[in-house]
Amino acid sequence: MKRFCLAVALLAAGPVMAEDPVWPGIAAQLYGDRPLRDGASVIAIDAPYRSANDARTQIAAQVVAPDGLQIGQIALVLDNNPMPVSAVLALAEPQARVFVDVTLRVNGPTPLHVVAETSDGQLWVAESFVKTSGLGACSAPPGTDPELALATLGQIEISAGGPLPGDATARLSALTSGAAAQKRLDVALSHPSHSGMQMDQVTLLFTPMRYVEQVQIDLDGAPYATVTGSISLSENPAVSLSVPRATRQVAVTMQDTDGTVSRAQKDLTEF
Repeated sequence: MKRFCLAVALLAAGPVMAEDPVWPGIAAQLYGDRPLRDGASVIAIDAPYRSANDARTQIAAQVVAPDGLQIGQIALVLDNNPMPVSAVLALAEPQARVFVDVTLRVNGPTPLHVVAETSDGQLWVAESFVKTSGLGACSAPPGTDPELALATLGQIEISAGGPLPGDATARLSALTSGAAAQKRLDVALSHPSHSGMQMDQVTLLFTPMRYVEQVQIDLDGAPYATVTGSISLSENPAVSLSVPRATRQVAVTMQDTDGTVSRAQKDLTEF
């Protein structure tokens, strides 16, 4: 519960206005004077050098806790997005090794920071940079018909069993025993993810903000992880994460900012 409250607080920070470089201001607003340790040996970021589709860019991270510690929370921060804290993954029970992948809007060329919190309260940060077309993905018109988007809103597809990606650093790739105990869970959400910055091309009015606020993932009847979203989530967002190989059942509950709640469940016979 404590980690989830922190996730909400991070997103509630909302748009951050600061001169370049913006990261020091964002970090101070989110974490105060808490030290941010170099996470190069803890976090491996998987993000494109240049986004092929600004409105739907996969941002992923593989995180392995230092010896004796576990990962409780991971935040994906796109510094120059209107709402920089783009997604926060909070684990009900901290894990030694965590993979997360989320499809996001990248509003323009931006530094990318991934912040992981370990079970002892330490914060670890790694950074990258994503180049884009610079056309403003958060204000781009929706890619699907609005009526169709509303008709399918809330549909959830669950799949699992795919391999986790390889690690990007020597330290992470050396921990193969941890990876062998996990498999990839993919959750596809049907939702227009209106940012509040998109203009209706007919009425010339802005479409009200409405996005996926929270995705709760339960495994075998027990809470496993919560993803807290933002306007940075892409239209029809996809969330992937590592789960124990022995998992037999997944239940997903999605809630958006309008209070709409959708649920789906799947037995994982392929595990």
